[in-house]
Amino acid sequence: MLVQTLAARGNSYRFTPLERPSKPVGAKDVRIAVRAAALNFRDIQVARGSYAHAADQPIVPLSDAAGVVVEVGEQVGRLAIGDRVITSFFPDWIDGLISRKKTSATHGANSDGILATELVLSEEALVHAPKSLTDSEAATLTCAGVTAWNALFVQAGAKPGARVLILGTGGVAVWALQLSVAAGLDPIITSSSDAKIEAARAMGARASVNYRTSPEWHNDILRITEGEGVDLVLEVGGEHTLPRSIAATRPGGKIIVIGGLSGFGGARIEPHSLIFGAKTLSAVQVGSRAMLQDLASFVDQRGVKPVIAQEFTFFEADRAYEFLASGNAFGKVVITMP
Repeated sequence: MLVQTLAARGNSYRFTPLERPSKPVGAKDVRIAVRAAALNFRDIQVARGSYAHAADQPIVPLSDAAGVVVEVGEQVGRLAIGDRVITSFFPDWIDGLISRKKTSATHGANSDGILATELVLSEEALVHAPKSLTDSEAATLTCAGVTAWNALFVQAGAKPGARVLILGTGGVAVWALQLSVAAGLDPIITSSSDAKIEAARAMGARASVNYRTSPEWHNDILRITEGEGVDLVLEVGGEHTLPRSIAATRPGGKIIVIGGLSGFGGARIEPHSLIFGAKTLSAVQVGSRAMLQDLASFVDQRGVKPVIAQEFTFFEADRAYEFLASGNAFGKVVITMP
């Protein structure tokens, strides 16, 4: 089988394609012919050496894959040859509450990931792919899709009509916008790009703010919501945006941290900004296999089609990384397999 290994740490993304022997299939394992892999900002952090739990040695990167089962172990009961499947971000988090044990293992950070032509994984670490999606679309559910799902519907319990402020137009943000529209929520989006704002409005965002031309954007959100604020903020900016996200939230509302593009090293949160208004600040860390399955079912039922910004081939992994790191992508960046 072919794998791509990420050998260097830094802002240049150098990959080495290698031929490796196929792994044996254990009793509860399946072999997957990988069809597509999706990138996340986490993968850029791993490549740059800024991800907290990344291995020091060269690894096979990425966590999000879609493929087809080509071989099954003798005790496999959930899957069969020919099934289209997607990987679960945390192989050991099947369901229930998050724990250190369930989230200690991940693909593409502290161990080899999925940028390979085939994988051997436990059947428990996989979910049936949505029937309505292509392989490239299905690959985007694993991390970005589940993160948005967990934040909106598991942590926040958002109901139809809820006002949701989504920061940015990256992979998780666009997923959150699509899920919000499909579930009857009332999404508002921010971006520094008028072109991306226009695309988001065309997808169903009710309102939008360009945070580059309006740096005090929380005031715009209050104006849009007639002084009340939003029910929920999906916070991805980090220390530069968190205080404004809190200010834009209504009394009793929630701010859920799903990323931190600017980091949190200098973040200063005034406790009274939460106490006065009884606002809740929490976070999500992707989600469980059960959440992935719920998302896959929702996607099929509601006809959600993930936005693919651009596809690259297996041997263009460096270009895929560069494109994602540029900040120009609206939606997901995907690598297709040979």
